Amino acid sequence: MMRYMKNPPPTSSPEVPVASSSSSPSSDTPRAITVRFLTIDAELAGQRLDNFLMAQLKGVPKSRIYNLVRKGEVRVNKGRSRPDYKLCAGDLVRVPPVRTAEARVAAPAKAGNQLVALLDQSVLFENEGLLVINKPPGLAVHGGSGVNLGLIETLRQMRPEARYLELVHRLDRDTSGCIMVAKKRSYLRHLQAALRDKVEGQIEKVYCALVVGHWPARLHQVNAPLLRTEVGADERYVRVHPDGKPSLTLFNVIQRYQGFTLVEARPVTGRTHQIRVHARHAGHGLVGDEKYGDDDINLHMRNQGIKRLFLHASSLGFCLPGEAQMTWVEAPLPQDLAQPLSCLESLGD
Repeated sequence: MMRYMKNPPPTSSPEVPVASSSSSPSSDTPRAITVRFLTIDAELAGQRLDNFLMAQLKGVPKSRIYNLVRKGEVRVNKGRSRPDYKLCAGDLVRVPPVRTAEARVAAPAKAGNQLVALLDQSVLFENEGLLVINKPPGLAVHGGSGVNLGLIETLRQMRPEARYLELVHRLDRDTSGCIMVAKKRSYLRHLQAALRDKVEGQIEKVYCALVVGHWPARLHQVNAPLLRTEVGADERYVRVHPDGKPSLTLFNVIQRYQGFTLVEARPVTGRTHQIRVHARHAGHGLVGDEKYGDDDINLHMRNQGIKRLFLHASSLGFCLPGEAQMTWVEAPLPQDLAQPLSCLESLGD
């Protein structure tokens, strides 16, 4: 078993504000200003045509892309195609010119020097197809509603030469620690299939969490179905409910403190907010959890130095394509959590 570990980056708040082609426009200009003929390689094979076009025509509305395909302006091997066509290696795709006004391409938010330096120090593992980052707290994994710049957009700015960078999985904004980013589509398919199919011995995620109260030593698992509700455009709330999806989390006590317990959590299933909701269901919510936790305790612990959700993706095990041996990557507890924990330890249990 191979293990990788790197010292934690300095504690700092981050500044959060493809196929081969005959033409190579810069990343700062619209990509679709002339007709392009793109040859699909093995890494892009299996992708739907519409998804491929959305990556090539950044900023162009999906409805416009579908219209281009229907009108025959997009061609595959010189013939008409369908949006759901699965691309094959060797396919020749004609991508028509799209005027800048149609693309409505806005100037992307730029990552600050502090965030770039922080992420540069946060690489835990890297090979030809995979990057594992020790994600800082407070950084969303991708841009979206109210978020101009996330982890994946920043990495793409830091590595403009990279042809492919995609998130393998996600972490909540306030959760720190190990997160995988695929550098090849074959790695993305392999790792996401392992996550989806829950193949034993292929991927294991381990978290460190501080919970309220005395976690029972005999409570090693919480098996309770979780139901997700969309509260708003970008807001989700999860609760234990009979109509929910089967969900299982394994727990082990790491250390006890006065009124709190440090636990290791291993989600067997991968539901939204799974660890947080299962811990609350067990009667021991996570410290700093503003959605599912105790407001009074959170305020008290904020005064003690814990100013965010105490949940850290501490280690990650995975099997790379073609390998049977699991590789383990470890992310040490960041200072914004480690320092208050030391203060709790000094108080005794």
